[in-house]
Amino acid sequence: MSAETKYRNPRPITWRDYYELTKPKVVYLLVFTAVVGMFLANDVTQNWFPPLNALIFGTIGIALASGAAAVVNHVVDARIDTMMARTQQRPVAQGRVSSGKAIAFSAVLATIAMVMLWFLVNPLTAILTLGGLVGYAFIYTMFLKRATPQNIVIGGLSGAIPPLLGWTSVTGSADPHAWLLVLIIFTWTPPHFWALSIHRIEDYAKAEIPMLPVTHGEDFTKTSIVLYTVLLILSTLLPYLTHMSGIIYLIGAVALGIWFLYYTMVLKYREKEGIAMKTFGVSIGYLTILFAVLLIDHYVDPFI
Repeated sequence: MSAETKYRNPRPITWRDYYELTKPKVVYLLVFTAVVGMFLANDVTQNWFPPLNALIFGTIGIALASGAAAVVNHVVDARIDTMMARTQQRPVAQGRVSSGKAIAFSAVLATIAMVMLWFLVNPLTAILTLGGLVGYAFIYTMFLKRATPQNIVIGGLSGAIPPLLGWTSVTGSADPHAWLLVLIIFTWTPPHFWALSIHRIEDYAKAEIPMLPVTHGEDFTKTSIVLYTVLLILSTLLPYLTHMSGIIYLIGAVALGIWFLYYTMVLKYREKEGIAMKTFGVSIGYLTILFAVLLIDHYVDPFI
């Protein structure tokens, strides 16, 4: 019996259900890092803003493609979503949106995104965006998530490429500095998601998803979170060491790294109620502020 048949909700379907399918909170953060990538690729001494076609159509295209990938995730995970408190109210899991309609919606979003990026931005950005969509929606969601406790490490690359997409939207090339931004998000993803996995360990165990806390225990996962956070802090020094960013960024990156590391250490060494979700929330704030500092430094440092 399908999820939409078993868990049918009598409430009429609305646009909000389709909006929820795109995982807007996740997409907002992805798009924010992509837009920062656009501004970082722009030579501020020549032009204050990136080209408008990249800024407008690049942002929309990346957002639509990210939403399309999220919709596929809803469809593929409909059965396990019904087993988990965090996801059991999702539209496909509850049957408010059928799998067929969700897939059609995803296809429309992806098609619009690819056409927009290819013809109104540049082919490289379209190709890389398609790779990210396939990586998350199919390779991670359909295979890696259920195959290995390193699922989020390997699959994290798909979620790490938005700043590269933003960069290529402006320049048409994958500059090494853009890959540093990818590296930062790639290294940030495991401690970010493992903190949530610890908080939801019972849900993942019930759904038989081999997240690291389920397969290796909470203590091992907490140690891994601390080690990855140290690696993350080291990776955030690279923009300064390669002269991509200046002293404003360096100060901000170190301060933010200490903040994030503090919470991971509390998670590891103190039994404190709610600390896993607090660490998860701090990780989101960390990445958001880090990219904001990158942007501020880019526009201020050349003039000081």
